[in-house]
Amino acid sequence: MNLNKVMLIGHLTADPELRTTPSGQAVATVGVATNRTWKDKSGIQQQDVQFHNVVLWGRQAEIVGQFLKKGSLVYIEGRLQNRTWKDNQGQNRRTTEIVCETVQFGPRLGGGGDFSAPLAKNPGSFDPASKARGGMKEERVSEEQEEIMPQINLDEDDIRPEDIPF
Repeated sequence: MNLNKVMLIGHLTADPELRTTPSGQAVATVGVATNRTWKDKSGIQQQDVQFHNVVLWGRQAEIVGQFLKKGSLVYIEGRLQNRTWKDNQGQNRRTTEIVCETVQFGPRLGGGGDFSAPLAKNPGSFDPASKARGGMKEERVSEEQEEIMPQINLDEDDIRPEDIPF
């Protein structure tokens, strides 16, 4: 039995690059950054950022090119693929990339459905040099964005145990 499966949740490091093959098929390439946090032997918290190259084909490539941008949170599921080519100097080059089979978007950036908490980490402000904060800057949501956030006000009398379906 063989298995070649990759699952990532991370942020785009740049806007997607959308191209078309000579046969007319859409192909997009994106960089995805993932963070790992752990404590070393002395109990000090450590962080590491890894960068992954992802290739998307067909309709998925078109959708990613249309809706995602640098900093967008994304879930990628796919397979590893090695590719070789000759560069401009004639040297053999090799890369490993993830060929996407499934993509899911995280919350939308900058309002219009982004109902993150007012002090939530803003995926639009990716800062790879900031390893101490996991590559993220914290920013407050603007008053305009806060106004579009849904407010649900419930009195304790509004929720009754007999109304819960399970």
